Amino acid sequence: MPRSEAVMKQKDNKRAGPFLLPALISIFLVTVIPILYTIFISFTNYNMYHLEQFSLVGFANYREVCTGSIQKVFFPVLGWSVCFAAFSTFGAYFMGMLLAVLLNNPHMKESKIYRSILIVPWALPATIAILAWQGLLNERYGGINSLLHLFGITQNIPWMTDPFWARFAIIIVNIWLGFPYMMNVCLGGLQAVSKDYYEAAEMDGATKLQRFRFITFPLVTQLSIPLVISSFAANFNNFGNIYMITQGGPARVDNQFAGYTDILASTAYKMTTWSNRYELSATFSVLCFLIIGTFTLLWMHASGSFREVD
Repeated sequence: MPRSEAVMKQKDNKRAGPFLLPALISIFLVTVIPILYTIFISFTNYNMYHLEQFSLVGFANYREVCTGSIQKVFFPVLGWSVCFAAFSTFGAYFMGMLLAVLLNNPHMKESKIYRSILIVPWALPATIAILAWQGLLNERYGGINSLLHLFGITQNIPWMTDPFWARFAIIIVNIWLGFPYMMNVCLGGLQAVSKDYYEAAEMDGATKLQRFRFITFPLVTQLSIPLVISSFAANFNNFGNIYMITQGGPARVDNQFAGYTDILASTAYKMTTWSNRYELSATFSVLCFLIIGTFTLLWMHASGSFREVD
């Protein structure tokens, strides 16, 4: 690079500094400091018994969570968090891809109308949609059980009180909230697939299922992997949906910190607000960050998302 261009670049960087400074200060105050404070608390005994006089305890909290008495809380919740995120993400993705393939048919004149209808779950405010589902899942007066009565199922399904049905309901709600986003992602990916592939496959006698299997699915998946990974990370920490529908319930008999539908994020919240175990909630938060951060980084590298293309 010529010296004159280097000097001009330095001057441009200096000019950009004052414009970036407010955003950098906001990020530092709102994001960096809370993260550092949470990490610090995870190495202390700061809880309801040591609110004013707390001290550093090193890795004692991490040992307590991984190998001590709290492991009976951590590992079951971790397993459910992974299952919840996986079923929600991939369920929404495959449902969105199926609908995208159907709506991408050029012979379907009403496709724009269907897209407008199917995007409603994404357009609605999440809080209103979740509270509506909470009413629909009511065991006695909910609309879902009332609808099932019309089909001859007289026994009310305990959506909120049975562990299996509560988890099943949470996943269904999350898929319903997530499939419009995935549908739009897949529709965008389908627009990027060249029609020459389909014409060549049709000339070779490939069926529609074969064209979907060997052309549509791999190409669209390759394009949408980064968004699927980010969606998995969001679902792994999806505190709002869990807490507003079941509040983590039904309750477990064997521990006081987490219910059957609690994920790591909601468990950390309960440890803070219900039990005042700030050191354990901070430890859960740090471990949650390490797990999802490592998983996301490895998956991004494995999928080639960080690979630069000329």
